Amino acid sequence: MRFNAAWSMAVGGMIGGGIFSVLGVVTSVAGPLFPLSFVMGGLIALATAWSYAALARAMGEGGGAFTFLRHERLPRAAAALSWVLILGYTLTMAVYAFTFSAYLSEGLGLGRGLTSAVAIAIVATLVGINLAGVRQAASVEIVSVYAKVLILLTLGIVGVVHWDVGALSRGVSTSGGLIGAVVGASAVFMAYEGFQLLTYDYDDIEDPDRNLTRVLLTAVGAVILVYVVVSLGAVMLTGAGTIVQHKEVALAIAGGRAAGSAGKWTVTVAAALSTASAINATLFATARLTRRVADAGELPRILGARNRRGMPHTAVILLGGIAAALAVLAGLSRLVEAASLTFLLTFAMVAAIAWKELPMGRWVSGAGALGSLGAACVLAVRMALNDPWTLAALAVVTASAVLLRPLVVRRSGSATS
Repeated sequence: MRFNAAWSMAVGGMIGGGIFSVLGVVTSVAGPLFPLSFVMGGLIALATAWSYAALARAMGEGGGAFTFLRHERLPRAAAALSWVLILGYTLTMAVYAFTFSAYLSEGLGLGRGLTSAVAIAIVATLVGINLAGVRQAASVEIVSVYAKVLILLTLGIVGVVHWDVGALSRGVSTSGGLIGAVVGASAVFMAYEGFQLLTYDYDDIEDPDRNLTRVLLTAVGAVILVYVVVSLGAVMLTGAGTIVQHKEVALAIAGGRAAGSAGKWTVTVAAALSTASAINATLFATARLTRRVADAGELPRILGARNRRGMPHTAVILLGGIAAALAVLAGLSRLVEAASLTFLLTFAMVAAIAWKELPMGRWVSGAGALGSLGAACVLAVRMALNDPWTLAALAVVTASAVLLRPLVVRRSGSATS
């Protein structure tokens, strides 16, 4: 992949479902300071993107957090983090499936029961596509990303032209202040995690030592700008309270205010295509990660089994099934916050490794580690107060990765220790 294709994949991985899913969630938490939440979350992502690229360049391979930890000879930590990361990707797919069904159902006027059926159907369809070994071509991804960015920026600019300071606080609490913005940045972090999917394609990037850092940093920077402009524009068009009230389909409501039914349908189609593409890309990457972890003996060997087309079919089916179930059973805010916490923990670990191992740019990786860890702590406290069962479930998954590892390694016949 040349720079343009790689950049498009990184931007698509973030925007793919991010802004369509999280705007109402972050506005409900941060109140009128929601743009600051997007900026703070983006700066943490920027620092960790530099850490990912620097580690991949230093080690001469991609593979993300799991590979980086194994290079550190920390197999227990690698196992635990891989389980958490796979869970994070699965939660992200559930968010995208939820968002896909919400936007499409809003556009078609479907009832709640059919909305759940739509979520299951889109995941099942993309599981089938992945089992067939079909992946979106780079040229299609480039066109798709630029089209999405154009639609979103147009919506944002139309809204910003109708600037109304009162819209920022209309219908939402203004008591949170800066703390609310920090909590919002933590809760919405999954909207930035998609850049790391590109590290799995390290060997497919043209001159990765030179291009990966440039691609990731410029992609994250562009996404911060898009998120701020779009979120401001949407709120100017509808008022913050409406965004929170209709958080599952916030941008479709804004599109309708901007250009009537044509605007609403344009945003709805963009949201459906974006989230479907994001599910497909995330499922493909997560299945490959699961296969890599299983091949290393840190997950049951059956999860690394491949079909005739070379796809890890058991992993694809299992991941898709869990994602579909979560999309139907869990609410949007719960899914977004749980996914954000898993990625904040992952990013903190990767940035800490970069700070420890790489002499250049230690202040950047150090800032990424501290920012990610601090945001994770803030979000964990919020979840402990508001959603303790979800937090407990994440803790159980992490503990299981450590406690069950010896049994998994023995059955896998791995010599890893």
